[in-house]
Amino acid sequence: MNAVTFFTHPVNALLLLTALASGLLLAWPTLRRGGARGLSTLEATQLMNRKNAQVLDLRAAARFAEGHILNARNVSAKAVQDGSADLPKNKSVPLLLVCDAGQRSAACVRALKEQGYEAAHALAGGHAAWVAAGLPVSKSAGQ
Repeated sequence: MNAVTFFTHPVNALLLLTALASGLLLAWPTLRRGGARGLSTLEATQLMNRKNAQVLDLRAAARFAEGHILNARNVSAKAVQDGSADLPKNKSVPLLLVCDAGQRSAACVRALKEQGYEAAHALAGGHAAWVAAGLPVSKSAGQ
């Protein structure tokens, strides 16, 4: 069986299409976030402790009030994306963006990088990963 016959046989063509579709579905999350991966909770705490990263919590105000990373500021994801958020003038300041599960913060990181904030990072897994890792949360009024 030569290559042309192999790929034109209906069963083999169906298997090939199934393999391609599976590969695309597996790659979709990476492609959707622009190939960038979020920081683990360990990497995030190191960024906060060593580089004084500012933590921006993108969750709704009610969720923020239930508990947030210490010294985090509650900021609207829409404001971050449209450039109206109160962000540091120094665009080299490290920023750590946190949402519920990491999806919204990844989109905001892309927007911030387009605005020149090259040191913007998302917390992989979001606030849920932070809590699951047993890291401290604050229930103070926040900022």
